[in-house]
Amino acid sequence: MHSDVTLRGAAPGSAGSLKVANQRRVLAVLLDRGIEPASQAEITRETGLAAGTVSTIVRELAAAGIVDTVPGAGRRGTSVRIARGAGLVAGVDFGHSHVAVAVAEMSGEVLAESRQPIASGHSHHEGLTLAHTILTGLLDRIGADPGALRNIGMGLPAPISDNVVMSSAILPGWVGVNARDEAASTFGVDVLIENDANLGALAEHRHGHGQGHANVVFVKVSSGVGAGLILDNKLFRGSAGTSGEIGHLTLDEQGPLCRCGSRGCLEAYAATGTTLTMMADQMPGADVNAIIESAQQGNVSALRVFEDAGLHLGWGLATVTNLINPDVILVGGDMAHAGELLLESARLGLRRHVLAGTSSTPVLVAALGDRASMVGALVLAIDATDLLAG
Repeated sequence: MHSDVTLRGAAPGSAGSLKVANQRRVLAVLLDRGIEPASQAEITRETGLAAGTVSTIVRELAAAGIVDTVPGAGRRGTSVRIARGAGLVAGVDFGHSHVAVAVAEMSGEVLAESRQPIASGHSHHEGLTLAHTILTGLLDRIGADPGALRNIGMGLPAPISDNVVMSSAILPGWVGVNARDEAASTFGVDVLIENDANLGALAEHRHGHGQGHANVVFVKVSSGVGAGLILDNKLFRGSAGTSGEIGHLTLDEQGPLCRCGSRGCLEAYAATGTTLTMMADQMPGADVNAIIESAQQGNVSALRVFEDAGLHLGWGLATVTNLINPDVILVGGDMAHAGELLLESARLGLRRHVLAGTSSTPVLVAALGDRASMVGALVLAIDATDLLAG
């Protein structure tokens, strides 16, 4: 890479280290903009650097292939954005019975993506092999050299501590596996591992309904129930990386048995498995979307299933609201396809159990839908990539 850009060995306090620091400030503005270009005047204002310094940095970064410049008209002047030559990242999202993969530019622009079914009891070897096959196909589709891939972000629906998958009824074939090591071995690129709900929170905070909010709760309600927490604009993982497991809040210790071994967990009332079980006699073999469609057509039993699930979900959300007082709560996952059929009663459940003064906390369907965790995996990969590295 261009020698004026690669100055990682510069001594602290030296002119070289100051130059690198200023380059990072410019890049931070551009990465935050994503696919939207920024004028040099806007970069100057947002970084606080002198106009001449910004102009020099942009010229050097452009020569190194890290940014692209487009001459502007009138007062806007030259626009700048992260270049495709800066490299590519990939995002991988595993679910109970699917794997989704996407390839994106460092700007965050998605170039190709694919979502394919996978057996719910798959081993981690099977899952990673399929993900690698999908990724190879996507790179071929866009004519990209695999060597351009800088980082991969990967999400798993399980608690993760030091990259090891903890006890999980959703992904039994991954329990005890160091997912980062296994994935890096399969893909041949560094891989960052994160809980899928945490990735959903990252994505919604950066690109969805969480934008502009410092404290965001993203709740994924699918085969399990988990939350990703953005506190003071940062992802909160807890001391061992397993925060947000709200699906195992106990609502009734005499309630139905949860697959975690406890009784009366939120997950036992609100996850997709309960919905399918309750409608099994009326709609044998139906999936959640079919039950949602039936509810929309007025099926009283289906309507009651989502009402009950929503009330219990709201109870769990009230506990979270009482603890951290978020700006907004965003609901994603398969159950979120029900929209207001679920959320209307969830808001009611929240109001019943939350402290006075916080009952107006907005509860919305996540903007990014089923893509939230995959988009979050891309955000994770982009944030971990050092564009100034050789």
